[in-house]
Order: sequence, then C-alpha cells, then structure tokens
Amino acid sequence: MKHVHFMGIGGVGISALAYVLHREGWKVSGCDARPSELARRLGELGVEVRTGHDPAHLEGVDVLVASNAVPEDHPERRAAARAGVPVMARMQVLAGILERGRSIGVSGTHGKTTTTSMIAHVFTELGADPVVLVGATVPSLGGNARWGAGRHRIAEVDESDPLFAEVAVDLAVLTNLEDDHVAAGAARQTYHADYASLRAAARAYAARAGRVLYNADWAELEALTEGLERVGYGFERGRYRAEDVRLEAGGSRFVLTHDGAALAEVALAVPGRHNVENAVAALATAHLEGLDPALAACALAGYKGAARRFQTTGHLRGAWVVDDYAHHPTEVRATLAAARATGRRVRVVFQPHRYLRTQQMWARFAEALRDADEVWVLDVYAASEEPIPGVSGALIADRLRELGHERARFAAWEEVRGALAESAKAGDLILTMGAGDVWKLGRELVEGAR
Repeated sequence: MKHVHFMGIGGVGISALAYVLHREGWKVSGCDARPSELARRLGELGVEVRTGHDPAHLEGVDVLVASNAVPEDHPERRAAARAGVPVMARMQVLAGILERGRSIGVSGTHGKTTTTSMIAHVFTELGADPVVLVGATVPSLGGNARWGAGRHRIAEVDESDPLFAEVAVDLAVLTNLEDDHVAAGAARQTYHADYASLRAAARAYAARAGRVLYNADWAELEALTEGLERVGYGFERGRYRAEDVRLEAGGSRFVLTHDGAALAEVALAVPGRHNVENAVAALATAHLEGLDPALAACALAGYKGAARRFQTTGHLRGAWVVDDYAHHPTEVRATLAAARATGRRVRVVFQPHRYLRTQQMWARFAEALRDADEVWVLDVYAASEEPIPGVSGALIADRLRELGHERARFAAWEEVRGALAESAKAGDLILTMGAGDVWKLGRELVEGAR
C-alpha cells in the first residue's frame, strides 16, 4: 500500500483528493497550518491529519502532494527532494483519479462549481453512483467529495491552475472563459501569464477530451473549440437550449430542448438566469451520457445548491441574510440579478478578493455593483497575496459614488456589522459577497439576533 501525504489538506481541493484516494485504499496522511472542518472529517475517517508543517511528516511517505499555496522552497518540499520522494501537484493527482473511470470534467471562469454539483446530484439521484470531486461543500453529496462504485468520475477542473491543460477527460464541459487569474509576467501557481496563455490552456484541455460540451452563447468558446468533437448549449445557440424561461423569486422554470425538440420540463429551486444556464449544461451532460432527460430534470428539481452559492445564512429582524461566493464582476452582476428578482431591497456587503484582481478590476466591480440598493465595501481579502500600494476596497466605493450611487461606502467590518444590525428590517435582502471570509459577517449578524 503506497503512502500519500498531502500538504494543505484542509483546502477544499486537496481534501477532496485525499478523501477519494483514502476510499480507493491508499494510505493517506496530511498536514495544514490550520486544519479545517474538511480536514477534521478526514481525521474521523482514519486519515492522519497533523497541525503545522514538519519535514518529519515525510517518514515512510511514497508521494508528497503539495497544494498551490505551498512554495517551492518550503522545508517539507526540500526534504522530499533530498529523500527522493516524488512531489505531485493537485492537478496531476486529479488527472490520475479521473483516468480510472468514465470521466466528466467541468471547467470555466464562472459556474463550474454549481454545474459540477448539479451533474453530480443528477447522476447520484439516478443511481449512477459516481465518484465526485467538487470545489465546495454540497449538502446533497454530504461534502466536497463522494465515493461511488459506478463507472463515472465527475470533477471540477479549476482553470486557475495552469496544469489543468494536462488533464484528459472523456467529456469536458466548458462553461465560459474570462480574464480571471491572469497576471502579466507573474510566475504564480494560480495565475496565467496573460489571457493568451489561459486561452491556450483551455484549448489544450478541450483538445485532450473525447468530446466537448461548451457554452455556445459564449463567442470565445465557439472559436476556442473549433475543429474539436463538440456539442453546444445555451439560450440562443447550441443543440441543447433553455426555452420558455420563467425566472421566479426562489428558482426558475424552463423547457430543455435538443435540436429544437422538447426533452423535459425543468423546475429549479435555485434562483437566477445563470443557474438556468448551469442546469442546461448539467442536463445536457446527463443526456450525452445516456441518462433519461425527463428523469434527470426531476432529479435536478431537488437540487438545493452548493455552499456559498446564494446560500441562506439566516434571518435578522425579518431581513433575509444570504451569502454568495461571487468574486468576479460577471459573477457579481449575475448574483445581483438573482437578488433583485426577489423583489426585496438588496443591501450588499462586498469583500474584494486578492489585491491583484482588485487592481485589475475595481472599476468593473463598481459597474457590476450599481444594481444594488446599498453597497458596503470591505477592504481586500489578501488570500496570501502581498498588499499593493494604493489598492483597497475604497477604489470600488469611490467609483460607485462617481457613478451616482448615493448609498455606497467603504467601511470596516465592525462598522458594517453594527449598521446592518441596527437597520435591518423586513423586506431587506442582506447579501454578503466575495471569496474570502465575508460569510462570517452574515453569520455574526444572524447569531447576534438570536
């Protein structure tokens, strides 16, 4: 039995890999500076999880897996090199897991977590018993990974990691592509050197697949997948389409068609036009893999979402407190559209994620946030990045006011929490938004009201 040790085992991507390898029969251990709830669950299953990092962890280890957050000069990595222990990246491990079954990989700048979890939900409900790895906790799956005895292996393939270009799957699902995780000349594991590099990596990923299911409404993907064995989906283009779309406060309804013929009536319990798009991709995947589309649509009706995707945190004096992971202007705009469809007064607490992204996109964030009735902007969540002089959440709030938004303000955490706790009322939707720890603010508001 080979022994695999995971550095950064508390991370959502690494912990899913550790779970699947443990279920496959490998000896698995891991460490993290601050083990998460996901790491704690692994410990309950028999995985040895240690707090902190130490080269001594490598004793008896056959393979070391390092998350993207671990630098090349880390003492454990250096010790592995001295001992001749191979070091693998998370994407290499994921590729190995996927090649041991009929693989479906979902990638794209937006929607990949929801689309992956929708596909997994449908396949699980219809008895396909898949192996699943996804970048968030999904209640219907019981976590961020699932072990099954079926032939399908379904995974979120993160395009922020340049090594995703080397992952080969039987069906590659491409939701969209935009200029996120791009930094000119940056030698970083979660960034591409430029947009052309990201595009080339996406093309390589698609070209390695047996077939590509792509969002045909996204012109970039139409050109990127040209010449490949491909099937399109969308609202306006593609063989699979959502027609007669009716957006509602708590979900939506539409008709799924294939080559113009109706396949199924679909009702979703998650809101927003973007989730209709995700659902079309999920149902098209099921159909392409031989599942009954009507049964797949029935199964999808029970999908309640993934963690931090328009997830209800609770209520505060009649106000509905919701949290969402949106951290790119396109995602912010889509999430706000879903929020406005509720008919409530939308009060947003936005936490920019990463200094580099904020430097690149602060003006676009301001444009996207204009649809909110009220905007509180927190300072940047660093995500291990060094601060960039002059870059803060104030850029976004100041630009919003320049655009004529009278209820936009840059403020500290405690000030925002206090103001919302005092002013929340029935008819409000308080939306915490961002990829950092802003979800905690929503929880503090709800718990403070109890």
